[in-house]
Amino acid sequence: MKIGVLQAGHGPDILIEQTGDYGVLFEKFLAGHGFYFDIYSVVDMEFPASAQDADGWLITGSKHGCYDNLPFIAALENLIRDIWGQSLPLVGICFGHQIIAQALGGKVEKFKDGWSVGLTEYNFDGKKVSLNAWHQDQITRLPDDATVIGSSIFCKNAFLSYGEKVFTLQAHPEFDSAFVKGLIQHRGRGLVPPELLDQARQKLVKSNSNSVIKSKIATLFHSSKADS
Repeated sequence: MKIGVLQAGHGPDILIEQTGDYGVLFEKFLAGHGFYFDIYSVVDMEFPASAQDADGWLITGSKHGCYDNLPFIAALENLIRDIWGQSLPLVGICFGHQIIAQALGGKVEKFKDGWSVGLTEYNFDGKKVSLNAWHQDQITRLPDDATVIGSSIFCKNAFLSYGEKVFTLQAHPEFDSAFVKGLIQHRGRGLVPPELLDQARQKLVKSNSNSVIKSKIATLFHSSKADS
């Protein structure tokens, strides 16, 4: 099954050298589930010819905001609406979570209470999960077709589903502790309040629930392919 990864941003250069960019992180994260991947750097205006170029789609995180006046934003929203209109499976992570909501009629803003970084506890699908977060923006108005299926104290609209074929989340299941440590060192300083970075650093030794989300995403892609 071919998954098209729509890379909406780039990691810090030093982390790209060590782990690969965001698209590669998802190749590694979803390895072993029978997928192969094409990565499109949409942030650099590299887009697929059509929504039919993959069996399923995944939109990565980004340092940019959905409301930024950048050429790729409108083009990506149009592609999202095409994917949605053709009932193709779609997953959105962090920025991906937000821009899918914006493209389908929701609203995204800088959250009045600031940043969420590092390991964060969520209620998802009736159980508690711990996932790494790295965001300031949040979805503040839901699209009509969105259903909230998970949240945290800090982020009300943290996990969304749109019918059976679209799943999005604010957290980063593709980020392990080592990657978050790198973000703290190479992206967080001067951007995120130091006390939040310190709190995130202290949680690096704790385990996460990334495998729960990996299973959810893999099941969505496979079940959508079986239905086609």
